[in-house]
Amino acid sequence: MLPELFCEKMRGLLGPEYEAFLESLDRPRAVGLRLNPLKLSVSEGGGEPGLQMKASILPSQLARFDLSPVPWCPTGYYYDPQTRPGLHPWHAAGAFYLQEASAMAPVELLDPRPGERILDLCAAPGGKSTQIAGKLAGEGLLVCNEINPKRAAVLASNVERLGVANALVLNEHPARLAERFPGFFDRILVDAPCSGEGMFRKHDAAFEDWSPETVAMCARRQAEILDCAARMLRPGGRLVYSTCTFSPEENEGSVAGLLARNPEFTVEAPEALCFAPGRPEWAGGAPALARCFRLWPHRLRGEGHFAAVLRKDGESRSADAAAGDTGPRSGAGPRSRRSGRGETSVLPKPAEALLKELGLTLPAGRPVVFGDRVFWAPEALPELGGLKVLRPGLELAELRRDLAIPAHALALWAKTAACVHALEAEDPACAAYLRGETLSTEAAGWTLVTAGGLSLGWGKGVRGVLKNHYPKGLRASG
Repeated sequence: MLPELFCEKMRGLLGPEYEAFLESLDRPRAVGLRLNPLKLSVSEGGGEPGLQMKASILPSQLARFDLSPVPWCPTGYYYDPQTRPGLHPWHAAGAFYLQEASAMAPVELLDPRPGERILDLCAAPGGKSTQIAGKLAGEGLLVCNEINPKRAAVLASNVERLGVANALVLNEHPARLAERFPGFFDRILVDAPCSGEGMFRKHDAAFEDWSPETVAMCARRQAEILDCAARMLRPGGRLVYSTCTFSPEENEGSVAGLLARNPEFTVEAPEALCFAPGRPEWAGGAPALARCFRLWPHRLRGEGHFAAVLRKDGESRSADAAAGDTGPRSGAGPRSRRSGRGETSVLPKPAEALLKELGLTLPAGRPVVFGDRVFWAPEALPELGGLKVLRPGLELAELRRDLAIPAHALALWAKTAACVHALEAEDPACAAYLRGETLSTEAAGWTLVTAGGLSLGWGKGVRGVLKNHYPKGLRASG
């Protein structure tokens, strides 16, 4: 039962298309997943996943999910919901992220490049952040921010699961970030909180909470967020604004407001053949609004979405130049030691010994110690003082006196280790490991447990028994 006022509004907007739109909301929704290029090599242009995998998963094995390509995302696929890929060990290993197909479009329009500094300003639960991370391929800096603390924790968990090493996860208000990082980012994604009209088919709560007052409130909040993003974008940078709503007030109207308040911005129109144009007549008639994009559920296989690509006047810079400029930082170098939570330091000796035992070589970066937790931060990490930081890079270890316990995040990032306990995904021992059970092993010491060549977590071999170090909060039941 859709809200009556919503139906009246959409009938007036869509005219002869309204009946087709209404019928589309009664059809079963398409479900999608996005393969993780940090774990798997993926062929360009959609189609069947490439044969050159970073792990030993083959296309024939992925076929169990009955995949068909999402036209606008080379790593995106629709799947048969009866195959339930979210319950498969490869999901726990971060081989893919379950993501609605239309939600994959904004990052494709953002077009991140390795070496750049990227901000995902409203990032939870992490689908778009991890999609950006795959395109950065471990190079550059990804800042993922979420204002809600609980949602920020989910974001950090997903960044960890997909093996992202170069991400800074924050729990901050956009206005606070705008004060700290003026002109800092090469590209910014604002997937704004909205009235969620495009999710009516997916979530009952979306239409139960809908009202014209909610739409107006969301539009006001979006204006504030967009102005913060505009301040943080460097000259020549790209900003993509997206929502999962149909409301013109939150879509073309929000873009028109940004352009009026920030005349240094223009709307770009990258090639996007699958998407319908924006509707200028719904928001004052500015011709530039036709260069926005609308994803209608009655025109494509996906939920409702909106996106606009905006360019800030000025000279762009190369990814190499972006990587070389670390922006607002304190004067301390990467090997200095200073007091205070989150300050840079030398790599603690127990952590250094652990990495040697594991046979792991870290990417370019620098150590950051948060209390008893050791992280490896990307070289472009800015000054963190005063910020609410959940994750300043790749977590390496927890310090316990003179020992270092390897972090689960380190296992999910690692492709291999000095000692590996290899399992097949369908092996009952794999399910037992994910339940937290011990396994028999010939290994000794810290051991990377893998499923089909993809890392799952740590175990520790002691006298023929592999003690399970899979996090208790992630363990499967039954």
